Amino acid sequence: MARVIFYSKPGCQGGTKQKVLLTAAGHEVVAYNLLTEPWTVERLRSFFGDHPVAEWFNPSSPRVKSGEIVPEKTDAETALQLMLREPLLIRRPLLEIGDRREVGFDVEKIDAWIGLKPADESLQEMSENLMKQDLQNCSHSHNQPKKQGDCNHGQGSQQHQKQGSCNH
Repeated sequence: MARVIFYSKPGCQGGTKQKVLLTAAGHEVVAYNLLTEPWTVERLRSFFGDHPVAEWFNPSSPRVKSGEIVPEKTDAETALQLMLREPLLIRRPLLEIGDRREVGFDVEKIDAWIGLKPADESLQEMSENLMKQDLQNCSHSHNQPKKQGDCNHGQGSQQHQKQGSCNH
């Protein structure tokens, strides 16, 4: 089985599901905080391969959702500089297995690459359920009622988001 270096945002529900699916398949997941990693342009760029620049961005990022940043109108150099300053803009997760690096969690692509078949029959149903879900996008809805302790993505929450204490 593979050793998966997994860069994500702590507390992200989607990231947790992704790690569970990888672990159920028998892979070793070594998780790192994408928001506090000391990125360089070259290192970050290596995860994006031949993906279009728009696919480098986290579509759930507040600045993308608001239209302040339009990924389709952003060139590679600008995108990388924005992401170094504000890691919330980076699509998650970033995966590193051996010499290969990828962005996002495309279940079919990852299954073909390292396999996502459960290592144990007792994990079959859970794995099948996870694989049916959209593991590519943030599962947190900003329209759901807030509970005490939930994050607020309105004005004034930028520091909170940078710290990675949001639950998604």
